Amino acid sequence: MYNDIDKIDLTAEPPVTEPERQFYFMAKVRQYVKQKSAEFGHTLTFFTQTFGCQMNSRDSEKLQGILEAIGFAEADSEEADFVLYNTCTVRENANQRVYGRLGYLNSLKKKNPHMMIALCGCMMQEEEVVAKIKKSYRFVDIIFGTHNIFKLAELMDERLEEKKMVVDIWQGTDRIVEDLPAERKYPFKSGVNIMFGCNNFCSYCIVPYVRGRERSRSPKDILEEIKRLADDGVVEIMLLGQNVNSYGKTLETPITFARLLAQADEVEGLERIRFMTSHPKDLSDELIEVMKNSKKVCRHLHLPLQSGSSRILKAMNRKYTKEQYLELVEKIRTAMPDISLTTDIIVGFPGETEEDFQETLDVVRRVRFDSAFTFIYSKRTGTPAAKMEEQVPEDAVKDRFDRLLAEVQQISAESCGRDVHTVQKVLAEEINDHSKGLLTGRMSNNTTVHFKGDSSLIGKIVDVYLEESKGFYYMGTLA
Repeated sequence: MYNDIDKIDLTAEPPVTEPERQFYFMAKVRQYVKQKSAEFGHTLTFFTQTFGCQMNSRDSEKLQGILEAIGFAEADSEEADFVLYNTCTVRENANQRVYGRLGYLNSLKKKNPHMMIALCGCMMQEEEVVAKIKKSYRFVDIIFGTHNIFKLAELMDERLEEKKMVVDIWQGTDRIVEDLPAERKYPFKSGVNIMFGCNNFCSYCIVPYVRGRERSRSPKDILEEIKRLADDGVVEIMLLGQNVNSYGKTLETPITFARLLAQADEVEGLERIRFMTSHPKDLSDELIEVMKNSKKVCRHLHLPLQSGSSRILKAMNRKYTKEQYLELVEKIRTAMPDISLTTDIIVGFPGETEEDFQETLDVVRRVRFDSAFTFIYSKRTGTPAAKMEEQVPEDAVKDRFDRLLAEVQQISAESCGRDVHTVQKVLAEEINDHSKGLLTGRMSNNTTVHFKGDSSLIGKIVDVYLEESKGFYYMGTLA
């Protein structure tokens, strides 16, 4: 279908079914792009910038695929004919970054009046944000959110027809529209959305409000996509969801995430399977068993802790205790002694005392994470935690953060060196930017390896002897 866009009959009414409707509008906007490209003497260009998580990155690949199907060529800066920001709103400073960039775009648009600017993603799901953009950034052409990114071509057509700002924000949806073009960043690995939204409502998190309730894709559609990717040369996939452990609960015929993982494991040509993110509250024994027995599921599990204090975990609405988390880690490590565990930790949540913080340090020392993403609590307007009293003084938070970071880094350096002087399978991902003649790749446990090699190895899984541990990465040679 992607190759037949020029054959679509534009004298007919737009289809009502998806994704056929979007291909119709791609064909329509494609005519405009061809006309303007001829008029200006160059192919119209686009530039996308992604803020936020892996879900946003995968969404941007789809948006880029649509733009390329329409006939745009990718540019390497905002000095383009179409600029799209896919926004994040997990922290309020993310919003400020976007507002700052919009000022720059305004100056570019004054030089290039036919330029179009589009904003999408989580930030656009906030009413006050949209109101501010409509009032103070009237040069923006298209605003849409997280639930309808598939409509990009249709919204572009509406903007061209109406010649005024188009705003299309859905407050929620039960629709999942896939099978549209996507331009993968890497030819040999890809994200695969298995579900959208979140039902957890952690008290510090805005995601359920901007991504909506959980919706799972059908296992049939997911597996067909994985097979297509494998046939196209993809050797590693990342199954994506806000909480993959709750996959399948909203389907007419429920299926567990463990079962989906087992089915993906059987796809021929695929060599590695990763997934994120996993919530500790519902990581099942079945999933541990599937991971243990799989030859393709990577030996890496990202298991967000957030806090080691059961009291703070309750205030966060995480639905597990410190003891339950440690028990789960023990169960995982018993089944898979070689697994790499990584985590997220928030310091300075409202009401956190030094005793609570010591509980977090205790978990870090007992689990010995391979790495941890550490965050200072950021008050997020619109979440229950933002209204909580006992906000922790800034100097106390900074002191705790520094102590946590030092502990995490020391343990990570020790943990990540355990495979030195062994031969490991490494997926060669890219040419090293800093050292000529080196490639950079990743082991199954997600540790980075730099080794000598040429570009012909990129996308292949090769044997590498790990000569030296540098704490957070290895230097190696082809075995």
